[in-house]
Amino acid sequence: MSFKTQRTFELEIELIIKNYEMSHMQAVLHYCETNDIDPSSINRLISKTLKEKIESEARDLNFFPKRGKLPDL
Repeated sequence: MSFKTQRTFELEIELIIKNYEMSHMQAVLHYCETNDIDPSSINRLISKTLKEKIESEARDLNFFPKRGKLPDL
């Protein structure tokens, strides 16, 4: 694996998102597929911020139960 830190991995994922217009979840899977990496082996590279973005997208797609949100003011 060419990435040694969570930050460099996150930057690469953001670049994939920008170039291919995909979700964070799709970008991580695209990265794994392109580099022939098992997705279960990259958990140490997923930062808290990236994890929160993926979870938010998964909630929007109803993969997780929705959380209560504060109303917009």
